[in-house]
Amino acid sequence: MLLAIDVGNTNIVLGVFDGETLVQSWRLQTLRERTSDELGLLVDGLFAHSRIDRVTIGGVILGSVVPPLTGTIRGMVQRYFGVTALVVEPGVNTSMPILYDNPSEVGADRIVNAVAAYEKFGKGRDKPLIVVDFGTATTLDAITAKGEYLGGAICPGVTISADALFQRAARLPRIDVRKPARVVGRTTVGAMESGLFWGYVGMVEGLVRRMSDELGGDAVCVATGGLADVIAPETALIQHVDADLTLHGLRIVWERNQ
Repeated sequence: MLLAIDVGNTNIVLGVFDGETLVQSWRLQTLRERTSDELGLLVDGLFAHSRIDRVTIGGVILGSVVPPLTGTIRGMVQRYFGVTALVVEPGVNTSMPILYDNPSEVGADRIVNAVAAYEKFGKGRDKPLIVVDFGTATTLDAITAKGEYLGGAICPGVTISADALFQRAARLPRIDVRKPARVVGRTTVGAMESGLFWGYVGMVEGLVRRMSDELGGDAVCVATGGLADVIAPETALIQHVDADLTLHGLRIVWERNQ
C-alpha cells in the first residue's frame, strides 16, 4: 500500500491507498515546530485506530509547500516506516510539461492537482482545464487540452480575508465564513458574511471566465479544498468537485516514478 502526504500551510493530509482506492485519510494541523518523533507518534496512533498495519506501507510520497516541515517528515517516514519518501520536487517525473517561466516556483500541490485533474477529467476530451483549490490561499491553475501545466492565479483564501477584516477594522467582529440568508445584509455580521461569501463567489467566477477565455473557451473547471463543497453549488462554472484530488495526484505521480 501507498501512503500519500500533502503538507499544506494549514493542514497535513495523509491518505492510504490500496492500488487506486483511497482506503483511509486523516487531517492534522500544520505546526512547524513539531519534531519527527511527535509526528511519528501521531501517525502511529492514526494507523492503530484505523487498524492499518504500518508494515503494509510499501512506499510513501510527499508533497509539501512548507519547507521547514519537509525534512522533518522525511525523517519521520524513514524512522517509522523504514522507507525513503519520494518528494515531489524538480526532477521528479510527473509526465506533465510545466510551461511556467521558472518551473521550480510551482508548488507541489498545484502540480499534483493538475496531474490528477487532467487524468480524471481532461484526458481524451480535448478541452482545457481549470483547477480551483480552496486552501489557505485560493489557487486557480490552467491546464491545456494537451495536458500541459500553463500557470494560473493565486488569491488570498477566504479565511485570510475574514481575519484581515477583523484585524484591520476596529469595529468589525471576527466571523465564520458561511452562506448568508440574503445578499443584502441587515446587520454588520450579515453584511460581512455577504461580502465575504458572495464576493468570493464572484471573484472565482470572474477569474474562471477570464482564464477560460484565454484558454480558448469551454474549459472544464474542477474544485478541491476545504470550501469547494460550499462554493461549487453557487456557481455553474464549477463542473466537478473532488475533495481528494491532491492525494490522488500524489498517487499518480508515485506510479509514474516506479
